[in-house]
Amino acid sequence: MSFKISKVNYFYCSVIDQPGEGHKLLSQLESSGVNLLAFTAIPVGPERTQLTLFPQSSDKLITLAKQANLTLDGPHPALLVTGDDELGALAEIHQKLFEVKVNVYASNGVADGTGGFGYILYVRPEEYDRAISALEV
Repeated sequence: MSFKISKVNYFYCSVIDQPGEGHKLLSQLESSGVNLLAFTAIPVGPERTQLTLFPQSSDKLITLAKQANLTLDGPHPALLVTGDDELGALAEIHQKLFEVKVNVYASNGVADGTGGFGYILYVRPEEYDRAISALEV
């Protein structure tokens, strides 16, 4: 199976849950040259949405946050897996982590429809070094 695993950082921020807030933040990221490797948004109550940002450059995101008065929680470590969408690709990754007793406490992924996939793995900070060693990152 062909895939690449990269160490990435992610940051949380929270916005008011109303039309245009995602566009506002994503436009600020674009105009500041902040490229995202991944992005998720989930509701965290009736009036707030939590955004999880995986920047290509943590420094650029931190600079933008200071300029825009945006409160970030992070950086936090994660793993980004990209590769060929083949049957069993994720099972192989999880098997390696299981063998060294690393718990994946959250994950999300998507196939791109053209034969590739992206997958984010969240492991506890105290298990991160074991995870990257087991996955040969």
